[in-house]
Amino acid sequence: MDSLPSRDGFRMPAEWHPHSMCWMGWPRRPDNWRNNAGPAQEAFARVVSAIMQFEPVTVCAPDVSKVHTAVGPSDDSANTVPAATEIIHMEQDDSWFRDCGPTFLLRERPGEAGKQELAGVDWIFNAWGGENGGLYKSWDKDQKVASLILERAGALRYKCPHVLEGGSIHVDSEGTVMTTEECLLNPNRNPDLGKEQIEEFLKGYLGVSKVLWLPKGLYKDTDTNGHVDNFACFARPGVVLLAWTDDTQDPQHAISAEALQYLESQTDAKGRRLEVIKMPLPPPLHISEEESAGVAKVDGSAPREAGERLAASYVNFYLPNGGVIAPQFGGEAAEADARALEVFRSAFPGRKVVGVQTREVLLGGGNIHCITQQQPSLDTVPS
Repeated sequence: MDSLPSRDGFRMPAEWHPHSMCWMGWPRRPDNWRNNAGPAQEAFARVVSAIMQFEPVTVCAPDVSKVHTAVGPSDDSANTVPAATEIIHMEQDDSWFRDCGPTFLLRERPGEAGKQELAGVDWIFNAWGGENGGLYKSWDKDQKVASLILERAGALRYKCPHVLEGGSIHVDSEGTVMTTEECLLNPNRNPDLGKEQIEEFLKGYLGVSKVLWLPKGLYKDTDTNGHVDNFACFARPGVVLLAWTDDTQDPQHAISAEALQYLESQTDAKGRRLEVIKMPLPPPLHISEEESAGVAKVDGSAPREAGERLAASYVNFYLPNGGVIAPQFGGEAAEADARALEVFRSAFPGRKVVGVQTREVLLGGGNIHCITQQQPSLDTVPS
C-alpha cells in the first residue's frame, strides 16, 4: 500500500481488542540464549501453553522439527507446546516477534457494521540500533518476518520507511500512543528525524492523534534503549500501569517518579486525566555466573555478563482473550511475583490471571510481551 494507514481509515487497536490468534517465534541463538537455547525453549513453550488456554497460537520456527508438541491433552512435559499449536516454518535471526513482526491495524468495512478489515505496518527493523548498538550483526531474516506474517494473514501491508519496534509503542484505541524519548529519539533509530517528525509518522501509521512521551524506560533496559512495553502500558482507556519501586536508593525510583509526575500532568486524546496504577517491581535481579557461562561469546553480539542487572518488570505481559499472561521470576522474587498477580487481578477484573516462569526469557533481553504479537479479530468491534 502506497498510502498512509490513517488516510485509509486504519488504526492500531488496543491490546484488549479481541484477538483471532497470537504469533510467536522460536529461540535458538546460542549467543543470546544459554545452553543452546534449551531453557529458553522451555520458557517459550510455557508461554504458548498459557496463551492457548484463551486463543490459538502459531509458532514460527526456522526448524519446525525442533518444536515439540504434546502427544496428548495431559502431556505437560518440558519443552512441549500443546498438540493444537500451529507450527510453521519461518526463517528468523531471533525470536522477538513484538519488535520484528508487524503492527496490526483495523478499519471498519464500509457498509458492514461490525466487520473489520485487517492491515499491518512493516517497520524497518535494525536489531535495536543497527551499527550503533544493535544486538547482533545481521538482521536480514528478522527484517522479512513482518511481511511473511502479513502475507499469511491475508492482510494489507504498509511498508514504513522508518525504524520502529512494536515494543516501543502502546495505544489505547482512542487516539493515544505512549512511548519513550529514550528509545524513539535515540540516534540509532531515525537520526534524521526530530521529535515532531516522529510524532507525525506515528500518527500517520497508527491512526492516533496524541503522543505521550515518557522521558525514559526501565533502568538498565539497555538492549532496547528503554522500550515502553517493559515500563508502562495502558490497562484500559485513561488508565496506565507503571513499573514502580518505593526504594529511593534504587536508581529506578527516580525514573518511575519522573514518569508518574509526567503522566499525572497529562491528558489522553479524549481529554481525560490519566489514572496511574503502580505495578511493583521485583527486587533487583542479576545474571548469575552459571547463566552467563552458558551463553556463547560471538563477535558482534551483545554479551551477557555475570553480575549485570536484568531489566525485570511485570509490565511486560500479554493480554489474550479473557486472560492476563504475567511474568514470574521465582527465587528471591517470589513475594513480588505474588504481589504482582494481585495487582493484575485488581487492574483487570473479569480476566483470568496466569503467571508463567520466564526468567529464561528475561535473560535473553525481554519478556512475555516482547515474544508475542496479537492478531486482532475481524468479527467483533469492542464497545
